[in-house]
Amino acid sequence: MPSTSEFPATTTERGVRIALMFALVAERLSIFYAHDQWLREAQGATLAAEWLARSKRQLPLTERKRLSDLSDRLARRIAATLSREAGLYTAHEMMESLTTDTLSEPAQSLMLECERLVDEIVET
Repeated sequence: MPSTSEFPATTTERGVRIALMFALVAERLSIFYAHDQWLREAQGATLAAEWLARSKRQLPLTERKRLSDLSDRLARRIAATLSREAGLYTAHEMMESLTTDTLSEPAQSLMLECERLVDEIVET
């Protein structure tokens, strides 16, 4: 996955949403395991806006908030099912995927889950 600050011009809006969802989950897990705190919805929406701005893209505030909320629910679900050590590893793997063109097996699995969830909210 390309870094979220460098979406290729050919990236679809769906692809942007999925990448943002993945990046928000990674960031939320990373902050949770480093500081034992969760980002608020507005903080996630602001992070999304910053990433979008770097690639000269935009999403409406309502859409950013929706992705922020969805990423929060997924991150908390992941954290609730993993030991601290496994959670740290997962957060690390996701953050690494944001800066490289490769996805580890755990990151691939979570990317698919982000894709499924984004598709679900688009259908509603």
